[in-house]
Amino acid sequence: MIRLIVVGKIKEQYLVNMIEDYFKRINKYHKLEIALIPDSNTKLEAEKIIKKIENNYNVALDIHGEELDSPKFAKFIEQTLMTKANINFIIGGSEGLTSEVITKCDKRISFGKMTFPHGLFRANLLEQIYRSFKILNNETYHK
Repeated sequence: MIRLIVVGKIKEQYLVNMIEDYFKRINKYHKLEIALIPDSNTKLEAEKIIKKIENNYNVALDIHGEELDSPKFAKFIEQTLMTKANINFIIGGSEGLTSEVITKCDKRISFGKMTFPHGLFRANLLEQIYRSFKILNNETYHK
């Protein structure tokens, strides 16, 4: 299973629609779940995230992580799912992820040095996961 562990509810309906669309698309290829952590202080968010990540392959979405292009991201998903039952992609709140959460992660991935609104980033991550399954299945998808 692939799980997104995310902090904060999305308020903008157009982003909710985009997230729901990619959620449905991905579930045709692989089980996907989104675990929502309510906005609060960073310490409390970290505690709730840590409770959800045990015994899984955990990926921190972090500006200081490794940058991958889409084919390498697809290969990462494929190789990880061959050896691990679950991948958690973790997106922190407005203050980011604490060092305590990051040290519990197996990998850090960055989508670049830019800052994105959380809802837009969540949709972008889902789009890249969907794109990965299209790549892995040799199916056409726009570039």
